[in-house]
Amino acid sequence: MTEKIIELDGASIRFGEKQVLKGISLHVNKGEIFGLLGPSGAGKTTIINILTGQLSCEGKAEIFGKNCRKIGREVYRRTGAVLDNCGLYERLSCEDNLKLFARIHSVPFSEIGAVLQAVGLDGCEKKAVKSFSKGMKQRLALARAILHHPDLLFLDEPTSGLDPATAAEIHTLMNHLRSRGTTVFLTTHNMDEAYHMCDRIALLHEGNIVECGVPAEICRKHCQTAELRIVTSDEEPLLLANWPENADTVAQLIREGRLKSIHSSEPDLGTVFLRLTGKELDT
Repeated sequence: MTEKIIELDGASIRFGEKQVLKGISLHVNKGEIFGLLGPSGAGKTTIINILTGQLSCEGKAEIFGKNCRKIGREVYRRTGAVLDNCGLYERLSCEDNLKLFARIHSVPFSEIGAVLQAVGLDGCEKKAVKSFSKGMKQRLALARAILHHPDLLFLDEPTSGLDPATAAEIHTLMNHLRSRGTTVFLTTHNMDEAYHMCDRIALLHEGNIVECGVPAEICRKHCQTAELRIVTSDEEPLLLANWPENADTVAQLIREGRLKSIHSSEPDLGTVFLRLTGKELDT
């Protein structure tokens, strides 16, 4: 039986007059990258704050099988987080920032070099954090979060505002962590990141989960047309209904060596979100 690392069931929270979460239910399995996808203000960060014990909610909220209202040191030792406010000490060096957290988690200083190399900051040990670019600070925050080898890693918009190369490096590290058994809880409004990085996702809109599952399966589920988009070797675009009677046409293009590309017509996650909510995902 698959172990559930995170479980929410009917989780609700209100801030004054505003109902921020409206009975959220989801679970995250051990060793998967789970993406919570939604626009700014949808409630993504609120869910992380509940799961890390910073906020209380109505309903069930558990992490490692323990009530999130009652988690203590033993749970925090098993978790890492890269949140919106990374909390780095900018006057200290890169290495001294990590030494502070190594002391908190009883991690030998000898492990700092390896974790800096993992995030691409080897050679920057003595540099003051205030001299770092945004991407370097994000990588240092990630190094701090994984320094104690957590079983669960929270990543709140980890690649927001980063250049594509730095974002790709963080994605590579996320895949490496998953291969080692780390569970990753990712919040993002980047539909491409969610589609390619996550084993499963939940689409969050105004405090409600409007869809949950494997990204590709969600896109196929909400496909409203059955079409094949084809480009031939002479750059001629073709649009064919995805019906058995068109199989001979496709086969003929393949036999003649004229088929350059072929794509089915399922929507991307942004289009699915728009159809379900009437709003753009990346707002």
